Amino acid sequence: MGDSGSFVSIDVDRISFGGKEHRVETSYGPISVAVYGDQDKPALVTYPDVALNHMSCFQGLFFCPEAASLLLHNFCIYNICPPGHELAAAPISSDIPVPSVDDLVDQLAEILDFFGLDSVMCMGVTAGAYILTVFATKFSDRVLGLILVSPLCRAASWTEWLYDKVLSNLLYFCRVCGLFKDYLLQRYFSKKLLGNAQISKSDIVQACICLLKEKRNTNVLRFFQSINGRYDITAKLKQLRCRTLIFVGENSPYHSESLHMISKLDHRCSALVEVQACGSLVTEEQPHAMLIPLEFFLMGYGLYRACQLGGSPLSPLCISAELLSPESMGLKLKPIKTRISLKSDQGGGLVA
Repeated sequence: MGDSGSFVSIDVDRISFGGKEHRVETSYGPISVAVYGDQDKPALVTYPDVALNHMSCFQGLFFCPEAASLLLHNFCIYNICPPGHELAAAPISSDIPVPSVDDLVDQLAEILDFFGLDSVMCMGVTAGAYILTVFATKFSDRVLGLILVSPLCRAASWTEWLYDKVLSNLLYFCRVCGLFKDYLLQRYFSKKLLGNAQISKSDIVQACICLLKEKRNTNVLRFFQSINGRYDITAKLKQLRCRTLIFVGENSPYHSESLHMISKLDHRCSALVEVQACGSLVTEEQPHAMLIPLEFFLMGYGLYRACQLGGSPLSPLCISAELLSPESMGLKLKPIKTRISLKSDQGGGLVA
């Protein structure tokens, strides 16, 4: 995806970087994990939002050459699909109970055990960000850092709960119906993007709609219900011991949620980047807005782009006291906004 919002079509053979799909059996059912890169490198675990998988949630970011030189050079990436969200997934039997968020967190721990991963860097979007945050509060010694995009941290409101129940019923009795698809698109993207007929008919939104059509409605419903049953983790946020970087679009429905979350985190090792004219799915709508903050964030772990320096081991031992501060990430304690110029090939800079 370029700065102008142009969409890069998926060519798995060309960009797989040696990727391999693994089917991991867990106590809560099988999970698909797509592994990209050298497994001797430090691990970056990704978890997408509802109805998405790693290709529809993170391809915009990972296809950026700058992101590839930073992330794929330094990490082996483990893309976790929510249950039944992989391509060509079979329907999950109705006899299997809908997993709770704690079940999904424990399942994540089993996946790390399967690959022999002691500690990992985590990147999640909305529902996936919530699961990874809960994982970090429960298994603090296994999470080196959190990169969260439009995260959740509070329980669903009564309005949200009621609205979600109506949509869940529609999804149960219909295929991924038009109303539910519209809800998901508004969850992911800004109104500006959805209202741009030239873009939405041909690129990002259209690609997302095509991917949603391929999803099993019952599988999506199960994950939707799991996240709808989430609980408030605000009180546990102060217990987070890892550095945390939050991205949120100013037009995201979860903008206030992100502001609430950053206010509860330890300000000495957390920062918020607010991306202008963007919805929740920053990784797809404006991935270039993430590059500079990510680079400064990962420099605190001794990691650099491939063109700058060879890969360094990801270890908390290489973090100095100065690198634990938000200022060392190139970020300010107050939320900062990122402007992206649609006329520029390189994107905009960070402005206070």
